[in-house]
Amino acid sequence: MPVSRRGLLAGTGIAAAGLAVPGTASAATTKLVTGEKIRPDDARYQDLVRRGQNRRFVAKPEYARVITSTEDAVQAVQEAVRTGKRIAVRGGGHCFEDFVDSSDTEVLLDMSTYNEVSFDTRYRAFSIGAGATLETVYKELFYGWGVTVPGGGCLGVGVGGHFSGGGYGPLSRKYGSVVDHLYGVEVVVVDARGRARSVVATRDNAYQDLWWAHTGGGGGNFGVVTRYLMRSADATGREPSELLPKAPAALLSSLIVYDWKTIGQPEFVRALRNFFDFYERNNTAESPYATLYSPLILTHSSAGSFLLSTQLDAAAPNAAALMKAFNAAMVEGLDPKPQVIEVGEGPFLHTTMERSIAETPTPGRGKYKAGYLRKGYTDAQLVTLYRGLTDTSYNGPQSSVLFVPYGGKVNTVPSDATATAQRDVMCKMVMAAGWTDPAEDAKHLAWLRKLYADIYKDTGGAPVPNAINAGSYINYPDVDLADPAYNKSGVPWHDLYYLGNYPRLQRIKAKWDPRNIFHHKLAIQPR
Repeated sequence: MPVSRRGLLAGTGIAAAGLAVPGTASAATTKLVTGEKIRPDDARYQDLVRRGQNRRFVAKPEYARVITSTEDAVQAVQEAVRTGKRIAVRGGGHCFEDFVDSSDTEVLLDMSTYNEVSFDTRYRAFSIGAGATLETVYKELFYGWGVTVPGGGCLGVGVGGHFSGGGYGPLSRKYGSVVDHLYGVEVVVVDARGRARSVVATRDNAYQDLWWAHTGGGGGNFGVVTRYLMRSADATGREPSELLPKAPAALLSSLIVYDWKTIGQPEFVRALRNFFDFYERNNTAESPYATLYSPLILTHSSAGSFLLSTQLDAAAPNAAALMKAFNAAMVEGLDPKPQVIEVGEGPFLHTTMERSIAETPTPGRGKYKAGYLRKGYTDAQLVTLYRGLTDTSYNGPQSSVLFVPYGGKVNTVPSDATATAQRDVMCKMVMAAGWTDPAEDAKHLAWLRKLYADIYKDTGGAPVPNAINAGSYINYPDVDLADPAYNKSGVPWHDLYYLGNYPRLQRIKAKWDPRNIFHHKLAIQPR
């Protein structure tokens, strides 16, 4: 059974390692008409406006435009500004909230065909079109040059929002965040006079502030990103194959399946304590476990079981012994022992595709909440989590809580070196409710909000930074954090996402988007 995107983030299909997303071309194969407005009476309109993966939100723009070049994006933005239309930009279609699929979206710019991956000799960096998906990027970089970027495990996600929000993934503990390899960004901005133009901002040119804003500031804030330029910050080589991390040759994989029938509250607390303690002990860039990645997928008990899915660079010294020791540490103290499945060794890209979070062919409805962890939750919080996941009054087999290992190399970068401020963490938590029937919205939202509020009851219902918490992740946006009915901490949403970097982001916003053309419900406000 494949693991779908909705399954991994919301609890279905946990009995197997995964299924690859169908392949995509690395560049558009048909010549589109530049500047064409696709309106509701056009056969293409519904496909374009319904590409979003969260069916709670579907926009009804006056028209959509498929962007084919930076020049095309400049023209599209200029016309929308001239006519006073609200712009939204879609890449992969995976925004958790209605930042794109909003009722006030009037012009939808679709970037999906602007997806070429190449090497730009002028900037000595890899050029990646903002419409590319992670699958396209991984394939092109690996097959072309044997390199990769430490991006996410959902291969249908577009780089447009993923990169600018501080993307991460299975290789981040070894190589850092994606933004630690971002050399530059090409972005269409609008000045105070309403003039649209494109700017290439790099970490070492006159527009360095705009580059910095895209190293974790999040999408939809400063302009329309048309491409990214990727080169590792510490790269010194002359050849393209020396400018990004080398991809592993092979990955070693395993699964641990926990049966809810044999997991009571004490066993649940012990299983999670095993997980947290291990990553607290092994959270440095020099750790022999730096390449270990093992998301813990806690589905609601109505799904029957939950899963720990693990990978490790097969070339790491004593990789097999490390994997065995890790699995032993995960099941220590549990009786009966969960099922440990040794998947074995496989080629890097093939295994990455097998383990990927496959695109959901029929998107459903969802709500997501998140938090960074500096260390594991308290036992009291784990008991709260257990009660929420075993609540028999709630039937939610597509709902889950996911703990994703993080830290390592990420934590070697200063908090203000990029807009991605959380640089002293151990993992991320993602809480998701998934369903299909609109009539059940209230039920699933209530369950998710209550569980999140209960876990963070000592900090006002939000992951307020302290010894355990480090705020939240802007690529997992949650508009509830801006609502005092849910966030009762007194700490504003932007301090949870950006910590001390928000004032600088505000100044950059005021400089590069003074008319606030680009905005949404959690947009950076000009200062």
